[in-house]
Amino acid sequence: MLLADPAVLIACVIAVVVVGMAKGGFSGLGALATPVAALALPPSTAAAILLPILIVQDVVSVWSFRHSWDRWIVGWMLPGAFVGVGLGWAMAAGINEATLMAVLGAITLLFGLYRLWIERGSRIVAASTSPGWVGALFGMMTGFTSQVAHAGGPPFQMWVTPRKLPHLTYAGTNSILFAAINWIKVPSYVLLGAFTHDVVIAAAMLVPLAIIATLLSVRLVRVLDPTRFYTIIYVLMVLLGGKLILDGLG
Repeated sequence: MLLADPAVLIACVIAVVVVGMAKGGFSGLGALATPVAALALPPSTAAAILLPILIVQDVVSVWSFRHSWDRWIVGWMLPGAFVGVGLGWAMAAGINEATLMAVLGAITLLFGLYRLWIERGSRIVAASTSPGWVGALFGMMTGFTSQVAHAGGPPFQMWVTPRKLPHLTYAGTNSILFAAINWIKVPSYVLLGAFTHDVVIAAAMLVPLAIIATLLSVRLVRVLDPTRFYTIIYVLMVLLGGKLILDGLG
């Protein structure tokens, strides 16, 4: 049994808590989950264990934010995400995951630093009004990186965060979009033979922790000061970017 190994158990527990925070509203953190689990498992096995857990956590987060999400954003990003997932599946054998994570990390870090700089001192910055087709392109990147390593959060943040949605709407939009993307990924994981008996057992054992972590994070997001929410997101992007760069180079 996979979780009988203490190193695997600790890595998976940390990964599940991290994903729970992401599903609770701290978008982008989920990109750390696969690299953390991959410290003790092959990356493909880590990703396979996390997908069923992500789907369970999606149920909690979607229910929690079901009344607060932006249909226009999801409507533009989801078709692109569908294409991105397909590309990720088709290119699975030839993708250098480490290089992809390093590049994604560098972009994420720079974007987070840029937003912190222009909004320093609580400066009022006009919300982005970029057209929907741009969102479709970011949706494709979101689907691609989500398929490869459950790392779709940063591309989502880069297009959605500057739009300055109310923080609960932001969390809800993130929840709805990624719930759909995770179900889109299931057939490709099945075709790749990722859901072995040991993987399914390990995922099932981690589900209770996944639910608790998501509920606690939802509660935290609901009581956060909205003016601080986006600052926290940008700081997390900087930290996440740095971690992805280190993982990619390592």
